Amino acid sequence: MQAPTIGGVSVPRGDGTSVVQVRQGASLTDFADKINANPASLVTVLFHLGEMATATQSLDEDTFKLLGAELGYDIRMVSPEEEERELFESFAIDLNFGVDSEDEEDLEARPPVVTVMGHVDHGKTRLLDAIRNANVASGEAGGITQHIGAYQIHKEHEGIDRAITFIDTPGHEAFTAMRARGAKVTDIAILVVAADDGVMPQTIEALNHAQAADVPIVVAVNKIDVEGANPSKIRQQLTEYNLVAEEYGGDTMFVDVSAKQGQNIDALLEAVLLTADAALDLRANPHRDARGVAIEANLDRGRGATATVLIQSGTLRVGDAIVTGSSYGRVRALLDEHGNALPEALPSRPVQVLGLSSVPRAGDTFVVAPDDRTARQIAEKREAADRQASLAKARKRISLEDLNAALAAGKVDTLNLILKGDVSGSVEALEDALLQIDVGDEVDLRIIDRGVGAITLNNINLAMASNAIIIGFNVRAEGQNAETAEREGVEIRYYSVIYQAIEEIEAALKGMLKPEFEEVELGTAEIREIFRSSKFGNIAGSIVRSGEIRRGAKARITREGVVIAENVEVAGLRRFKDDVTEVRDGFECGINLGSHNDLQLGDLISTYEMREKPRA
Repeated sequence: MQAPTIGGVSVPRGDGTSVVQVRQGASLTDFADKINANPASLVTVLFHLGEMATATQSLDEDTFKLLGAELGYDIRMVSPEEEERELFESFAIDLNFGVDSEDEEDLEARPPVVTVMGHVDHGKTRLLDAIRNANVASGEAGGITQHIGAYQIHKEHEGIDRAITFIDTPGHEAFTAMRARGAKVTDIAILVVAADDGVMPQTIEALNHAQAADVPIVVAVNKIDVEGANPSKIRQQLTEYNLVAEEYGGDTMFVDVSAKQGQNIDALLEAVLLTADAALDLRANPHRDARGVAIEANLDRGRGATATVLIQSGTLRVGDAIVTGSSYGRVRALLDEHGNALPEALPSRPVQVLGLSSVPRAGDTFVVAPDDRTARQIAEKREAADRQASLAKARKRISLEDLNAALAAGKVDTLNLILKGDVSGSVEALEDALLQIDVGDEVDLRIIDRGVGAITLNNINLAMASNAIIIGFNVRAEGQNAETAEREGVEIRYYSVIYQAIEEIEAALKGMLKPEFEEVELGTAEIREIFRSSKFGNIAGSIVRSGEIRRGAKARITREGVVIAENVEVAGLRRFKDDVTEVRDGFECGINLGSHNDLQLGDLISTYEMREKPRA
């Protein structure tokens, strides 16, 4: 390896094939450690390439690729999870979770995990109510499921008691990310379609998620008891999306149900179990340390940080040290969906875990670590990596070429937001929806902090320092915190339905936009005579051809269709010997254009004004 001089500094150089793995969100210092270089030298190299960065600043993939190409290295960006695999392996934690890695004799049958998906208001939650005889919808704002819930029920099938795990994903399009996660952890998807409504946009969206996750689909045609229900029409519509009913010669099971009347619920469960037995090999090894995924998480006033996790392999027991995302802890208690304590949880079992240090994010994977110390080390490394990755994502790259243009364009207006919610899935979904709001390049939306639980004094202090608005989703600021916010003028908006928050934030962003103006023509006049005046300059004797000519209006002068003067003011307007404010179509007048004296017979004077244009 040679050390060439770039911009007066010596930097170790690769041969063009040297592969260097760099974690997402890494800094120049991290990269310098990998190639045994001085970070200050890399700062200089980057400067000569037209990029400005400090040695400790998180950089994005494009910047590392640029630097690697210059120095002869093949840069491979890896996720924090991939990079931490070495750490797991150093602690002898097995990360090979696939069935292929297991011995056949260790594998045992596990219950299917079923996700209920479909368009909003097509009866998903009502269907789950009918299945587990509980009423969730009545507690949801606007009757719309705002969280992912997981439940397990039992059904006798061919004389054997079989368990089925259900995951209820929210129905609003703002929860795309959560619904996608539901499809990823599931074995079978139940697509709920209302027989009286038909296939809707979210039906297709849910179907795409399920097909992308490559899971079998069972279609529940709901509301068959409603007037105007047409189940055969649903079957025909879904053939366009490669879901062909068995009765039409396809391989998708369609079941006509009425969640409200409790009709054909058993047939739907039978269809789920038949599909699971026919299309899937649902086995897992229960005789090992557990791993799985956090479906939902929240901060409970009495219990602290809790997470609803789905066990995918192994058995989770009370007392196990676990790490999920950047959260860790020892399992203090395992609770089922009814709040009953469990000593252990087998594969495909959703349980609520108590004893975590902080609230994990919905979708974080969890593993059992050998001890508390190992769990803490892994969580801290994950947290640092996540923080650096988010810094790199938030950083706006600007090259030397762009700097002058950015300065000339002026500062971009920014709306800073702090998001707080009752559960992490809702916060994530709200963040995802808000960041998709597009109001052009004039206004920037930044989410500077997010979290689960009540609005704290730290949130309020951050909002004061950054002029941010706090969004509380099913959480509030109470007592002294609320008084502090009011006293310091920190705006806190409270919401319980997610699309109300999205609509109001979008309106606020549009309100920050600079007004747009459009030109409105007022009138035109043709010059018929030119009078010379030592006091006023040239006076254009004109006849008004259209509209009206107003004193003080802006004017444009055209000669044979060519513009010869712009932004000229109508300084004076006379009818015979009288000063007037306006002259209408068909009348003659004298027009004084101030200091503009380049006038000829036949010139056309067009007057206009700029009016603010309402935004769409």
